[in-house]
Amino acid sequence: MTDDQDKTTRPLPFGAIPTLLKDLLPHAGEDIDPVAMARKDLKSSLPRRFWTRVEVKQQDGGFAIALDDRLTKTPARKPLLVPSRPLAEHLAQEWQAIAEVIDPVQMPLTRLVNSALDGVALQMQEVQADAARYAGSDLLCYRAEMPDRLVALQQDQWGPVLHWAETAFAAPLRLTQGLFFVDQPPESLAAIRQAVDRFDHPLTLAALHTLTTLTGSVLLALAVAHQRLPLAEVWALAHLDEDFQMEVWGHDEEALTRRAAKWREAEVAALVLSLMPVGQN
Repeated sequence: MTDDQDKTTRPLPFGAIPTLLKDLLPHAGEDIDPVAMARKDLKSSLPRRFWTRVEVKQQDGGFAIALDDRLTKTPARKPLLVPSRPLAEHLAQEWQAIAEVIDPVQMPLTRLVNSALDGVALQMQEVQADAARYAGSDLLCYRAEMPDRLVALQQDQWGPVLHWAETAFAAPLRLTQGLFFVDQPPESLAAIRQAVDRFDHPLTLAALHTLTTLTGSVLLALAVAHQRLPLAEVWALAHLDEDFQMEVWGHDEEALTRRAAKWREAEVAALVLSLMPVGQN
């Protein structure tokens, strides 16, 4: 921004909030991993809220978040811009909800956007390949050998998703039982990769990749992205085995706590995909 531009909407200067930048900005050469960054933040004192007003401002290339008229940036100091106002408004709500301290753990959407702009945007093909690679060992293809009720549950609840993928993407996948690896048809893997490649915006790709890794299934992630299934149903399908075991042996509170944290990540990923439908990026 030049000196002639409106100084009331200038980006935050690098030295203005050093504590925040220290918490959010990785060291040189460190991977930009929002989860790892969030964990690191917990080890240090969190910076305090320094603004009174949060607004969405339209800029060249998208919509930005302004804190007291100062535009925010990503940890890598890129403009924090998203392509739609509704998505920017959700981001603004996250910043406005901060009461006293800036805790990145409580800002999953901001972390996802930062990761997309600072990381995914620089390696689109690699991230697409990584998401598509899950088709080679997708959760839905690995079935239990016993007990019979779990076998039946997997067939009844996972089967329709596999059938949808076969119909929608011409990608039939083979099933196996236990831990025995099964090779998938190369043409099916290529078809899934083609479906993933349609996510050609860093934000939608980051969201798809997030759902894929959280569920262990690119097919479940695609089902959310294509609005085939609601997130809550997909989440239940991804945890079918775990829920069955807890039904038999009792609840695992630590597992449920971890799942709740991951659910927040899944929610914001699904939100991005709902506001930026595939093919309309």
